[in-house]
Amino acid sequence: MTEPALPGQMDQGSLVNLLGYHLAQASIPTDLVFKNYIQETFKLNKLEFTILILLQANEELTPKRLSTVLNIAAPNLTLILDRLEKGDLLTRIQSARDRRMQLVRLSEAGQVMATKLTSVSLSMEENIWKHLTSAEKQILLELLRKIAQHRRI
Repeated sequence: MTEPALPGQMDQGSLVNLLGYHLAQASIPTDLVFKNYIQETFKLNKLEFTILILLQANEELTPKRLSTVLNIAAPNLTLILDRLEKGDLLTRIQSARDRRMQLVRLSEAGQVMATKLTSVSLSMEENIWKHLTSAEKQILLELLRKIAQHRRI
C-alpha cells in the first residue's frame, strides 16, 4: 500500500514506519492552529496554556505533580509558574494539611482566562479534524493516550 504524499511530493523512505516522524508531521498544522488561536491572541505558550487548563480541571496541584505530568525539570517549571503568577493568572499557597507543601491554583483572572481558553480550544482544531470521521478521531486520541500513558519518566 502506497502512503499518501505529503506536501512536497517526495518519497518518505523508512520514515513512514516511524511514529515520531508522523507525530512531527501532524504537529505542523496543530502548531499553526495553536499559534493563531492561543499564542497570538492570549500571549501564552503551550506549557502555560496546558498548566492553566490542568489547574482549571484539578483546582489545585503541587509543583511536583505538575513537573511530573508535564515532564519538566522543577527549576524550569518554577520559571513558568513565576511568569503566570506575575501575570496574575495563578497563586501559590501553603497547604493547610502539610505546611511544607506548596499548592498552585488559578487566581480569579486565571479562572476567567482558563474559561476563555477552553472555549477557544474546543473549536480551534475543527479544520484539522474535518478529514477524520468521529470514530477515527476517537481511535486516534485513544491510541495517543495509550502511548503517553506508557512513557517512562
